[in-house]
Amino acid sequence: MTTQTNSINLKGSAQIITQYLHYGINSILFQRGIYPPEEFVFKEEYGITILVSKNKKILEFLENILKKVEEWLPHQKLERISMVLIEISSRKTLERWDFTIAYEDDNHTDENSQQVSNKSLKQIQSEIRNVMRQITSSISFLPLIENRATFDVLLHPKKSEYANEIPSEWEWRSASDITIANSQSVNMRSFSTGFDKVDTAVVYRMIEE
Repeated sequence: MTTQTNSINLKGSAQIITQYLHYGINSILFQRGIYPPEEFVFKEEYGITILVSKNKKILEFLENILKKVEEWLPHQKLERISMVLIEISSRKTLERWDFTIAYEDDNHTDENSQQVSNKSLKQIQSEIRNVMRQITSSISFLPLIENRATFDVLLHPKKSEYANEIPSEWEWRSASDITIANSQSVNMRSFSTGFDKVDTAVVYRMIEE
């Protein structure tokens, strides 16, 4: 991403999406009460206030994950990122946030290309701001998480052979591990960088009556 407002390149697109995931995941952790409010600090981004964890272990965990995301995006190796909220006592997946990537130029994989986006940074940030506001307001319809819960972040490679590039020390989860029975899903707004489009959706367990 260069200093010129309209000069967002492929690397810049990956940086923008990675930053969105960082703030989006942190916001979800706060909104869903996964950690106490006092473990978060205020951060101004996209023209709004976002709560970000100050827990070093959480920040290091996200940094390691998002570093791989930023590395894969310019090469179109990533299909989806899933953040799952897991009840600690039962190990059940209570909620899943899916960030699905659509590559708007299937032939463009050269991260050093001089090609730039047709969208300005201001436009992109405005779209991200709208998504972040929806994440914040999601507490109005999502069921209360009553028991202690934790979270995990999963990467879904676009092709099976890309899975070999995932660090060996990372834990493997199958699709069944993050499937939610009796679920409801809600789609948030999308945003696009001109290179990549990101769709955000939440899948949650319905309360049994």
